[in-house]
This record gives sequence, C-alpha cells and structure tokens, in this order.
Amino acid sequence: MKTTTRVAVIGGGVVGCSVLYHLTKLGWSDVTLIERSELTSGSTWHAAGGFHTLNGDTNMAALQGYTIKLYKELEEITGMSCGLHHVGGVTLADNKDRFDMLLAERAKHRYMGLETEIVGPDEIRKIAPITNTDGILGALYDPLDGHLDPSGTTHAYAKAARMGGAKILTNCKVMETNQNLDGSWDVVTERGTIHAEHVVNAGGLWAREVGAMAGVYVPIYPMEHQYLVTEEVPEIAEIIDAGEEHPHVMDPAGESYLRQEGRGLCIGFYEQPCRAWSIDGTPWEFGHELLPDDFDKIEQSIDFAYKRFPCLERAGVKSVIHGPFTFAPDGNPLVGPVPGLRNYWSACGVMAGFSQGGGVGLMLAQWMVEGECERDVSAMDVARYGDWITPGYTLPKVIENYQKRFSVSYPNEELPAARPFRQTPMYDVFDAMGAVWGHQYGLEVVNYFAQGDEPRFETPSFRRSNAWEATAREVKAVRQSVGINEVHNFGKYLVTGANAREWLDRIMAGRIPKPGRISLTPMLSHKGRLIGDFTVSCLSDTAFQLTASYGSQAYHMRWFQMNETEGVELENISDRLNGFQIAGPKARDLLQSCTRMDISTMRFMDVRHVTVGMADCLVQRVSYTGDLGYEIYCDPMAQRALWTVLWEAGQSFGIKPFGMRAMMSLRLDRFFGSWLSEFSPDYTPAETGMDRFISFTKNSDFIGRAAVEAERTSGSARTLVPFEVAALDADVHAYEPVWINGKVQGFCTSGGYSHHADKSIALALIPTELAKPGLQAEIEILGEMRPAQLISEPYFDPEGTRMRG
Repeated sequence: MKTTTRVAVIGGGVVGCSVLYHLTKLGWSDVTLIERSELTSGSTWHAAGGFHTLNGDTNMAALQGYTIKLYKELEEITGMSCGLHHVGGVTLADNKDRFDMLLAERAKHRYMGLETEIVGPDEIRKIAPITNTDGILGALYDPLDGHLDPSGTTHAYAKAARMGGAKILTNCKVMETNQNLDGSWDVVTERGTIHAEHVVNAGGLWAREVGAMAGVYVPIYPMEHQYLVTEEVPEIAEIIDAGEEHPHVMDPAGESYLRQEGRGLCIGFYEQPCRAWSIDGTPWEFGHELLPDDFDKIEQSIDFAYKRFPCLERAGVKSVIHGPFTFAPDGNPLVGPVPGLRNYWSACGVMAGFSQGGGVGLMLAQWMVEGECERDVSAMDVARYGDWITPGYTLPKVIENYQKRFSVSYPNEELPAARPFRQTPMYDVFDAMGAVWGHQYGLEVVNYFAQGDEPRFETPSFRRSNAWEATAREVKAVRQSVGINEVHNFGKYLVTGANAREWLDRIMAGRIPKPGRISLTPMLSHKGRLIGDFTVSCLSDTAFQLTASYGSQAYHMRWFQMNETEGVELENISDRLNGFQIAGPKARDLLQSCTRMDISTMRFMDVRHVTVGMADCLVQRVSYTGDLGYEIYCDPMAQRALWTVLWEAGQSFGIKPFGMRAMMSLRLDRFFGSWLSEFSPDYTPAETGMDRFISFTKNSDFIGRAAVEAERTSGSARTLVPFEVAALDADVHAYEPVWINGKVQGFCTSGGYSHHADKSIALALIPTELAKPGLQAEIEILGEMRPAQLISEPYFDPEGTRMRG
C-alpha cells in the first residue's frame, strides 16, 4: 500500500472523487483517496441524482452551472457514461411572494449568462403536461436542469482522477489523523499509515467522525430523506414513445421535486415533520443500507402531490428510497482550510452533491494548489462558523433548513431556530425598548426598534417591509440630533509586539497610522482581491487595534495565522470589547457631557483613551453613518454603566437608539460600501474605489502589491457607481442587472432607500468607460425595468464637513 502522498482525501463519495479529480486537473498527481468501503457508500449511491442551477447565492449558482457543464467533459475524458438527461425544469410559484423570488432570480441570471426564463401557466402545461396549474401564477424555466446516474458519475470522476495519476484505496478505513510538528499528517488506516502533506475531510455521513479525529467539530447533521419511484405512468410512456422526455418540476408549495424515471416518475419530499438521523454519530458499519419506509411523515406531502400531478394517484409505487444525507445549519457546503489547523481541508455538508460537487471540487483544488479561488466562496467557506457553534445550535438550524428547503427566501428574513443564543449585556435593555432582532455569526443584533403598538416582527418581503416607518424615524434622529447603537457586531483584534507595525505593513495594503491615529485600509489576497476592509487604530508604537466585519472573524483569523511572523502577538478580542457608537450633530456635545476630557481636541480619525462616566474606554472618532460620530469601546462588564451615563445624559440632546436597518440606510447617503456586498474576494480595490486607501508609496512589499500596481497601470474594466432609482415599492437588494443602451452591462452590488434624501439608491458595477455623471440606465427590479440615473455627489454632507469638522 502507498505510504506517502501529497494529499489524502478521506471519503469516496461524489465530493471526494470530484476533489481528487480537480487536484489532478490542476497538476497535483500525487494524491490519494481513502474510502472505508466502496466508492459511493454513504449517501451518494441512493441520491435522486437531480441537478439544477437555481441558488439564492450567485456564486453558488455559477458553481452549480459549472458542475452541470462538467459532466459531458467527464464523459469525453473517461469514455464512461454519466447517464445524463438534460430535460430542463420548471420551478412553480403559487403566490406573489414566490413569484417575486423567481423574478429576482431570473434578473440575477441575466448578467450571469444563464438562459432561464419566466413562463406562465399555459407555457407550463406545454413544457410539463402532467402538471395541474390551478392556482399557479408562473414558473422559472431552466434548460440546464436534469438528472444523471449517481454511481456512474462518481466512477467517472474516479477514473478521470486515476488517469491524472491519483490513487484510490477502497475498503481501507481511517482510524486516526495525527498532525506532525512540520504541519504534515499521519493518516492511520486499518491497512497501515499514510504520511500526507494535506488532509481533506470529504467524509460525508462520517464527516463528524473524521473531523473529531483531528479535534475539529464539523457542524452538520444527517437528515432522513425519502423519495418514491413509480411503476409505468401512461402519460410518461406516451411522451417517451414520442421520442421526448418530461422535464423536472419543482413544486415548492408541495415541498416536492419530480422527474421522469424510466417510464414512470420519481418524486421526493422535504416534509415538515422531518427527522434528523443518527444524531449522536453515524455508525461505521452503515453504508449501503436504507432506512425503513415511513409514509406517515410524508402523508400530507403525497396528498398535495396527487393534486398537483393527478397521474401520480393512479400510479403504483415501484420502490421507496429512504436514506440519510447531511446538512450544515444554512444548507450550504463546508469547504476550505479549517481555521486553527495547518494543511487540513474541509469538503463536507454538500447536500446537493450532483448540483454542487463539481464546483466544490474545483474551488477546493484551486484553494490548495493556487492559494485562493477564482471567485468569492464565502457562502460555503467553512470559516463562516467560528468556535462559538455547538451541536446544540447546529441541530435545530439543520432541521429548520431542511423544512425551508423549498420555502421563499426573503432578503430581510430572520430565521427563528436556535435563537436567541449569543447575547451581549444590553440584550434585555434593548428588548424592553422594543428591539426587533436580527443575528450575525450567532449573535443577536438589533435591526430596529418598534414603538408603541408597532409589531415586534418584520414582515419578510422582497418589497418594502413594515420596518419602513421605524427605520425612517431612526435615520431622522441620527441626522437631526444623536443616535446610539452597539458596536458588538464589529470583529476586533489586538496586534502587539516589537514587529507589529512591520507585520501590519505587509498584511494591510494601506497606510499604518502613527500613535493616536486611525487609518482605513483594504486587506488583499496575493492576487490583489479584497479579503478585508479594516480600520487600524494605533494605540502605541507596538500596539494596534483592528476592526472589521464581525461575521468574518474566523476567516480573518485564519489569514492572519497563515501569515504569522515572529515578534507579533495577535488576539481576537471581538467579544472582549464592546460599547456603543454615537452619531449625529449632537454627538460631540453628548460625549463631552460625560467626560472631563476636552473632546473638541479629538480630530477626525483620532483614537484616545477616555474615561466616560465610570468606564475606562477607547474612543475613536469615526462613523459609518457618514455623520459626526464616535465609537466608544469598553470592557463588556462596564457596558451597562457606560450605557446608563450616555443614555441619561443624552435625554437633553434628543438621543434615540437605532439599529442595522437605519445604519444601512445612512451609509447609502454617502455611498459607503459594505463588506461582502461592495467589498468581497470577487472584486479588486480599483473596481470598488478602495484603491484610494492603498499606500502605493509605502516602503513595504504588502501582500497583493504586484497585482494592484499592475491594475493601476492598466486600469479597471469596471467601476462601482451610485444610481438614483425611480423605484416603486421595491428597492435594489443585490445582483439586479443594469441595462444600458438596451442591454445588460452591469449589476447591482447592494442598494436600498435613503430615508434622509427620500430616494432609492443602488450601488452597481458597470463598464468604466460608461461611468459618467448623468448616465441614464434601467435597473430590473422584480421583473420591472426602473429608470436610473448615475449620480456623483452624495445626498448628505457631500464635502464631509460634518463628519470631519
């Protein structure tokens, strides 16, 4: 048996084989897959084998498109059949909200180059004639939808990998994974030990057990899933005899997916009375077994399916496939380098393996071989969950995600399962004040405050919600007096040591400030992509505080640790430092009334140690609202005392609390971008305007320097611009196409309503040569073309005099 390998991939399902193939495709031939049984054991062999491109995340949709197009390439490479059936598919909408969702998805697909289209009931009956369209408003038709042979496809991946030099060991159970001091791994199997530079956990149903061998908690659970295959259906037989195939039909109202299977039908359900399987661990001996039939839990789903597809009621059941497959809390895969470990990679939780497996394999292989992926994979990055996640949190979220698999996914929706979980000392205070809560990275965050008899629940919608009036009220308070909110949803890091400044000069592309000052800087990948948007505060020559997105803590810590150096200590203090932001024209007066220090001496972008009331605080003069503002940080144990002094003193200044809905409106007044909207690994500094914060003159070879200097010379093909939109009852959220001169030439990164300016605003990436003030365009919002005009001057404080004065 082989005893050394560059990469040991643990798990022989479709995902493990895809990873193996893509590693060889990118030039790593010394790679080995280790499977405890035979290939496809686990959940791959009993999968329904359907594939589709529809996904709320555009990058995930693109990867699904890549996966689907890959299958013909695999057949050509290997000479093996994947059993492809490109029959197309329709996703039905039986109500306005669901139809809005399909309209939004179709709009995204326009600039992605996906050939989907919206069809009405008459067209649905022509495309999918067995469908009862009573009550159906329309559907999204996707010609790429189809199904395949799960076993044949997995073996095609495996053969293609072998042709590239890979080795596959079957009937070889992994017993231990032990890391060596040099970062390499000893993979102990029942047939001997394999020394590997890298380990990939593609364990599928056993991913939790494989992760535990390395001391890693993998937040997934298997869910029981059931689908039926019928005997011959006359309507389907007639279609086949005519030389055609029936397309897929996704019926979200019935929680079902349906496709042709031979001369019959296959229909599966995501039923509400669902069950997690093997909660305390997957038995090692499980493999090619199925679970006992359970018609009781899908009884209601079957009754609904008989109404939607009447021919089903007359069809006999040929077989029942009831087996487990794994979900992460949000339903997306867990992919990438595992934070805290060297050379240990995740490829787990890929519940839609035949839609996503190829894209997952490609992205992970690029990450390993090239150091980064070609696109932003935040939606499936294993680092989107930090050390805070627990089995007790994961289980209810997995169940919730399964139940909502076919539910409408709203841009403002806050899902309730496993909440509240993580809370700050202010939770009960804000809750008593009418807080309507959202969450980020497991932490409760105020979206807005309801007053009087206003509902304590925001209506999920693609259009303007019932948070409209509350958000407008909070924006007005900030712009006219002073507003206060928490700064708990910032990621915070303390960097200390003799080499701290030198290290930051290499990690960050921007200028590193002098003591008592703040700077804004992007953090770049080696290819010059944006991987962080940071505030750097210099506390002394050897101590710095970094502030960035709270939800990106594990992602950023992983990058810091990958680039660590001697003479520098780094601590994640995100939950060890809390406090408040105050913003508005009376913010300075409020802060001055609570301290003996002369606040008027604080310039814009200053940082000072200040005693506020009884609390020793770190105060930064900076504000994401675009107004005069201060961030005030303290020990969480002192936060309630800090709140009391600010709140009581603030009464004479008209102080009001505000939440994230108002914050997102306020930032639009100044065209400020947002992390993972305007700023993400999909974009470069020049495209987004972040290049103005890069110090091209500093004497440091910062990461990504060569790439951004090259782009500075050549220029950027596209640029971020603001549009004023003649919106009706719906504003831009993200990825709406921008039509210029009758064709799609850009897309929106984010948008919303400026309550201060009383205007709808969109931020969008368009060709640089078109980015001229006054440019007329149209933005497609929920299927409607809304006029838009490029604007160049912010709606609030265009010269920044209030923010900087």
